[in-house]
Order: sequence, then C-alpha cells, then structure tokens
Amino acid sequence: LVLPRMERWLGALRADEPYFVASALPVDADCVGLTEAARGSLGHWVSIRAGKIANYQIIAPTSWNFSPRDAAGVPGALEAALVGAPVLPGETTPLSVQHIVRSFDPCMVCTVH
Repeated sequence: LVLPRMERWLGALRADEPYFVASALPVDADCVGLTEAARGSLGHWVSIRAGKIANYQIIAPTSWNFSPRDAAGVPGALEAALVGAPVLPGETTPLSVQHIVRSFDPCMVCTVH
C-alpha cells in the first residue's frame, strides 16, 4: 500500500519545478501546529506582529515525557516509569534507570537546552 504511493509521489517530482512556493506572512496572526511525532505530542505556537515573528514556542515530546509533577501532584511519564526501578547496592549509574530513560527515546538536543 505505501510503496506504490511512494513510487507515484516520486514520479510526480520534477527537477525543474520549484519545491517551495513562498507565501507572504500575515501582518498579525497567532498560529498553532500540533501533531503526533515519533516520540509523542509536538506543538508549535507562533505570534506574528507587524509582519514579524514576535514569539515562537515549541513544546517537544521530550518536554511532555520528562515533565515534572503537575499542579495536582501527578508525576510526568518518565518519573512515573522510574518509580520502583531496581538499583543495586553500589550502583552509581543504575542500568535499569538507563534502560527506562532510553525507552522514552529522549531528544538529546531538547534535554540539553
């Protein structure tokens, strides 16, 4: 199902045609883009004022997955997953913790900024 469509899409590409058509920015606008990405929910919010980007906010899946407790005290997904993880005596970097954290496939760029 996917392969025939991909072949059709590739066949429709023309090297001499523009791959991007620029459009004018609105003078004033508030825009939102939301999707489900490989790691989870992804959101982009942008405010345009006087034809310029006044604010741009991204909330990446890592932000949701590694979030702290909310106002009601509910832990974020990673914190909840780490509860009860076995740590062997003397372990300074517990293997179980590493496995759990990596199972969330953290976006390392997001985790460092």
